[in-house]
Amino acid sequence: MRSIRHTAVATLALLSTATITPAAARGQGPAPVDRAGIERALGRPSAVLPGGVVRIGMPRSDLRVRVGGTPIRANFALGSWVAFLPTPHGTMAMGDLVVLESELADVLLELQRAGIEQSAIHHHLAGESPSVLYVHLHAHGDALKIAEGVRAAVAKTGTPAPGREPATVPLPATLDSAALAAALGRPAPINAGVMNFSVPRPETLRAGGHPVPASMGLATVMNFQPTGPGRAAITGDFVLLGAQVNPVIRALQSQGITPTSLHNHLLDDEPRLFFLHFWAEDDAVKLARGLRAALDVMTATP
Repeated sequence: MRSIRHTAVATLALLSTATITPAAARGQGPAPVDRAGIERALGRPSAVLPGGVVRIGMPRSDLRVRVGGTPIRANFALGSWVAFLPTPHGTMAMGDLVVLESELADVLLELQRAGIEQSAIHHHLAGESPSVLYVHLHAHGDALKIAEGVRAAVAKTGTPAPGREPATVPLPATLDSAALAAALGRPAPINAGVMNFSVPRPETLRAGGHPVPASMGLATVMNFQPTGPGRAAITGDFVLLGAQVNPVIRALQSQGITPTSLHNHLLDDEPRLFFLHFWAEDDAVKLARGLRAALDVMTATP
């Protein structure tokens, strides 16, 4: 009997071959992703991001996770997602599923059944309760079949369907978005009270030989969730080259920001990228200045 792993690889190969369009074969570029079809397959709305990426979020608003005394909002650190990128040889998909330990085995089985590979399984936070894992996924082939596979995997979790999310407790304060933007030197949107900064890398990034835009989950992310007047919790990840990892760790530590996890998210990225996650809870502007210092170190380290 062929193993699940072999079946997954064979499925991906068949999907990739089957989805080469005539236009792509003639060198006219890949066809756009079937956004409406993906939305139907996943049963959720999507957003179109730079680079022709179609992304669907699946927040774990069912979970009640805390780090110390801080409750974690879904849009702060508990957001599952999958993104689709057109390529000349079918659609590339990347994503990140937030799962409880009790959900992990069933989620992995559904992904492998659908020919969707895992590129990482790990923690992002430290000391959270209950413990949460992040399953990074990668696939290349027919977008609708990938979307159906992701939906089957998500169905093995407690992720609420759109419109069925439980009510959330109001945040204890609001963020001074202007002060945080000034400290970090860039604007950022506020989503349901949480401020989300994103900083793309300067290089052309590739996965499996294909150029991949930062909107596929390859940008440095810094999220702020208010915890009280003038205060915030922060988490996210710096996307780094190997030579940048330890200088940025030291920069974060010098600012009272704790690195919580270091790992890869991809299997075949060029250049090789390392994702450094972090956590702190303190004065919000102080934390923003600390993150800016770490960004400056990242930029200054070749």
